[in-house]
Amino acid sequence: MPSVPPQREGRLGWGWAAWARAQRMAELRPWVPVGVAAGAPAGERGGKRCSLRFCVVLGSLALLFITSLFFSFSLRGGAGLPYLEPPGWEESHRVKLVPSYAGSHRVIPAESAQQKTCACSRCVGDPGVSDWFDENYDPDISPVWIRDNIQLPSDVYYWWVMLQPQFKPHNIQQVLQRLFQVIPGRSPYGSWDPARCLRCAVVGNSGNLRGAGYGPVIDGHDFIMRMNLAPTVGYEEDAGSRTTHHFMYPESAKNLAANVSFVLVPFKTLDLLWITSALSTGQIRFTYAPVKQFLRVDKDKVQIFNPAFFKYIHDRWTRHHGRYPSTGMLVLFFALHVCDEVNVFGFGADSRGNWHHYWEQNRYSGEFRKTGVHDADYEAQIIDKLAKAGKISVFPGK
Repeated sequence: MPSVPPQREGRLGWGWAAWARAQRMAELRPWVPVGVAAGAPAGERGGKRCSLRFCVVLGSLALLFITSLFFSFSLRGGAGLPYLEPPGWEESHRVKLVPSYAGSHRVIPAESAQQKTCACSRCVGDPGVSDWFDENYDPDISPVWIRDNIQLPSDVYYWWVMLQPQFKPHNIQQVLQRLFQVIPGRSPYGSWDPARCLRCAVVGNSGNLRGAGYGPVIDGHDFIMRMNLAPTVGYEEDAGSRTTHHFMYPESAKNLAANVSFVLVPFKTLDLLWITSALSTGQIRFTYAPVKQFLRVDKDKVQIFNPAFFKYIHDRWTRHHGRYPSTGMLVLFFALHVCDEVNVFGFGADSRGNWHHYWEQNRYSGEFRKTGVHDADYEAQIIDKLAKAGKISVFPGK
C-alpha cells in the first residue's frame, strides 16, 4: 500500500523533500524502514515493523551461536572450552581416591616411556609396556589407610559402608583417631627406587598348590603375602614356610608371629573398633559372627587396607563385576602397588578344573567360588591380562 505524502510542510517535523528521499531509499533498500531512512520518530509503524524483523534475525543468529557452542562442548567433553569452566571445575568433577586418584587415564610422557623404575629384570612400575595397564594403573594411590589419608571422599565412604551396612553408625574420624593411638598409622612403603628390586610372592589358597613343590621358590621372595586361614605348617614343601604379610578380616583373624604384618581388610567401622579392642581392652567379641577377643600380633606391624584403594580396584580393574573384588584380587593389587616384581601362586582351579583349598582333603569342595559375591571368571581374565602384559608371573600349580 503506497504511503501517503504529508499534507503540509512541517507536519510531524518532516516535509515533502524528506518524504521523497525516504521513498527512494525504501525502493533501493527495502529492509530500511521509511521512518528511519527519513529520520522519523521511533514510534512510526514502519520502524516498528523493521525493528521486529531485525530482532528476529539477531535472535536467530544468537540462538545458532549458542547451539554451536553447546554441541562443541558436548562433543569435546568440555575440554575445548576452557573459558566456560570456572576455576576448580576439573577438580570438582573428578572422583578422588586418596591421595590422588583422578579417575582419568594417565598420560605417559614420551621421555619416561622407557625408564626403569627398579633393578629387577621385570618391573611393575615400568611405563610403556602395556597401554591397558598404564591407562588403569595409579601409582600414587596408597593401599594402606593412614593418618595422611584419614579423610575418605564421600563417594568412597558411602560405597564402603554399604558393603556390610550397620544398624548403629559410628563416627569414622573418631574411630580412626583412637585406632591410630594404638597402631602407627603411617605407611611403611616407599616410592619407586631404580636401585631396588623388591620381589613379592602373592600366595593364594588354591588346591593347585598341593604337590606343586613351590615352597622353596615362594620362600625366596622379599615379601610373602598370604590371606585368611592359609596354614603353612605341614604344607611347607608346596606353600612355603615364610610369611611377611597376612591379610585377614576380623572373622578370619588369627594370632601371628612377631615378624609378620597383619593387614586388616575392613568392611565396616565395627571392624576398626574390633582391631582397636583386640589390641587393647578386648571389649568386642562379636561382629556378625564370633571374633577373637584379643589378638597376638605386633602392634607396630598392623596395617589397615584403604577403602579408597578397595574401590579403585572395583572401579578400574574388576569393573564392578561381582559385588566387590575377592581377597585374592585385593592382595594382588596391593602387591602391584608396593612391590617391584610380583609372582602369583595358588590362584584359580587345579589342572582338573576343581576349585578347593590346598589344605582341604575334599578336592571337590569349591563352594567358596559359588557365593555370587565375586566374579571368579572375570578376575581370572584380569590375572591373565596382567600376565600377558608382563606385570606378573603366574605359577599354575598342579
